[in-house]
Amino acid sequence: MNDYTTVVSWGETLTTAFQNLWIKSLSYLPELFGAIVLLVIGLILASLLGKLARQVISYARIDAIFERIGLSREVDRFGVQFSFSGLVGWLVKWFFILATLIAVADTLNIPQVTAFLTDVALYIPNVVAAIIILAIGVVVGRFVSEIIERTVKASHVAKTVATTLATIAKWAIVVFAFMAALVQLGVARSLIQILFTGFVAMLALAGGLAFGLGGRDQAGRVIDSLSKELSRRE
Repeated sequence: MNDYTTVVSWGETLTTAFQNLWIKSLSYLPELFGAIVLLVIGLILASLLGKLARQVISYARIDAIFERIGLSREVDRFGVQFSFSGLVGWLVKWFFILATLIAVADTLNIPQVTAFLTDVALYIPNVVAAIIILAIGVVVGRFVSEIIERTVKASHVAKTVATTLATIAKWAIVVFAFMAALVQLGVARSLIQILFTGFVAMLALAGGLAFGLGGRDQAGRVIDSLSKELSRRE
């Protein structure tokens, strides 16, 4: 009799547990269905808005501006097909995808996922700023490189020297921009600052040595002429 009562008690316990699980599952279904609908609609809208942003930028012929200033060619050298309209479209698309995922996680009451995705979404402006810094660095580096190369060639200096100086100047600016972009992204800021300081000191030392050694004879002639002029006046 006791065994029978125990079995019945276990059966009632299991039945109650399954009933509670079924009731909770049924009560959770509306939220799950709403989250699925929200996810589908959000992904469709994100794709459409990304395409719309890309078409608007392309229609405004902003890509042609970047090709004209040489940014597209410089980026292509790294094996990356650059398109400003494509970049904007990609950023818009993923921004709305993240916004949709945040809404879905909030609907399903998953605060940890919501907080993580919110942090990712808030990090996007830093990525955009880093891309802009790199783009400006590449454009300015190319511009300065062309000016230095033309100026040095106009001074009747060897072509290899002009090319070398122009290349060094361009890559120095690109490296500066790359370091600034890493700082903007918050990647090892203290280490980047140390490397940046060391790089500046290296360039200053190299420039000083190059100027000192290269202009030593000219400086000697200038000083000698000044000495003779002073002696003549005396």
